[in-house]
Amino acid sequence: MNRFMLFIHKTGSPPWFYNFSGKLLPWTWGVFLVLLVAGLYLGLVKAPPDYLQGESARIMYIHVPSAYMSMMIYALMAVMGVIGLVWHVRMAEIMMISSAPIGAIFTAIALATGSLWGRPTWGTYWVWDARLTSELVLLFLYLGVIGLYAAYDEPRKAARAAALLALVGVVNLPIIHYSVTWWNTLHQPPSLTSEGSAIHPSMLVPLLIMVVAWKFFYISNLLVRTRLRLIEQDQRKRWVHHILSGADR
Repeated sequence: MNRFMLFIHKTGSPPWFYNFSGKLLPWTWGVFLVLLVAGLYLGLVKAPPDYLQGESARIMYIHVPSAYMSMMIYALMAVMGVIGLVWHVRMAEIMMISSAPIGAIFTAIALATGSLWGRPTWGTYWVWDARLTSELVLLFLYLGVIGLYAAYDEPRKAARAAALLALVGVVNLPIIHYSVTWWNTLHQPPSLTSEGSAIHPSMLVPLLIMVVAWKFFYISNLLVRTRLRLIEQDQRKRWVHHILSGADR
């Protein structure tokens, strides 16, 4: 067994994951804070205003990374759901449901900041635009996964039901991504594509920094939520008693 497969095998062990994630968390939170400060400073202070939208364009440093994370997290949830359904990996199930509240928060931020940007740009906080509507559907999917999981008393059954809903909802992701090209929408086309970027480097750099910062926030938050859910589900097991007894000293 090579080192990568050995690492994957170890992550399926709750005690090992708990100890490893505890050592990792100070670093992930630290990187997130450094990137957040740098990204906000460069984006809100150093970057020039947009030549068309003016100062209101600075909302994109929060909006764009949040919208990107809302889709990325849901895609990861679907992958974790498949792993849980096919290979019955408990840690994948726990990480899937632990990701749902984080994804819902990012989706809500994307919708809220998009509305704030839309007021000076479109003259209204909300329009039933294809991009906005499909992003709203994504929020409902996140809430549906959370609610469906909470409806079951047995965690494994709850995780399987939530995973099935997450998989069904994946069809919404390409609709969100391609809505601005499939339909004549008010939402502006993507500025970051595989062919390059239409954004000036002075604005692109802080935007990319914020994307990476949000990724580290997701990792940190996911590790915290997963550790708490592990303690909750395994509270009667020996390894939890060993950890808690050591923490009390």
